[in-house]
Amino acid sequence: MPRLRVLARVCRLLLVVLLGVLMACVIAVGQRLGLKASLERRQRWTCLFMKRLVAALPFDVQVRGALPQRPMLWVSNHVSWTDIPLLGMLMPLSFLSKAEVRQWPLAGWLAEQAGTLFIRRGGGDSERLREQMARQLGLARPLLIFPEGTTTSGHALRTFHGRLLAPAIDRGVAVQPVAIQYLRDGQIDPVAPFVGDDDLVAHLLRLFAQPRAQVCIHLLPPIGTVGKERALLAMQAQQAIHLALYGFENVEAAPRRPARAA
Repeated sequence: MPRLRVLARVCRLLLVVLLGVLMACVIAVGQRLGLKASLERRQRWTCLFMKRLVAALPFDVQVRGALPQRPMLWVSNHVSWTDIPLLGMLMPLSFLSKAEVRQWPLAGWLAEQAGTLFIRRGGGDSERLREQMARQLGLARPLLIFPEGTTTSGHALRTFHGRLLAPAIDRGVAVQPVAIQYLRDGQIDPVAPFVGDDDLVAHLLRLFAQPRAQVCIHLLPPIGTVGKERALLAMQAQQAIHLALYGFENVEAAPRRPARAA
């Protein structure tokens, strides 16, 4: 039975991949013909692809809260590569992603076409990245970042890097905190996290071998940025997400003072 489950899910995923290939071909042919699609259109297409991808993943998704009605800097905890399609399906978004994603077959190319900003770890290009992020926000384009800088097991949050929130202050754009939570049988899901040197294909096959899990996406109240220091803003976003994920019983683990600006 598990083998049949995996086979059926892989077949469905391959159909979604074919859709992504078709989209990529249309975009590429258009570019060669001088009919380059606008970023807004490419993001809408990417959002459609994300919805189809999420439908092929073994998750039952619940969204709590309202989508923002104006462009904001989205800030989320980070558990798995699946965070990206799960959040990207909600509305057209640009992402800040690690540079390695650009090399992923198909997904990396589509991410680049959708306006993803790629960051190199230890690359020393923080000022250029800040300018790129500020430019995106200045053009009224919502941008999503994972300020922990890496994925976690889902049991705790890492410190949010305040420097990644600085462009929102520069542009006077509000921050939209988002908490994403993976549950299996009412407990934190041990299968969904994608951490360390895990292999993407192996992780996907593990997911497909299991029954469906639950994902809850909390769209939390926006946080204003006017007149705030970036460390304070990072702390407020982290506290809001911590509370949504772990509640008051673990509030002692939440940050109580601004982390030193990175």
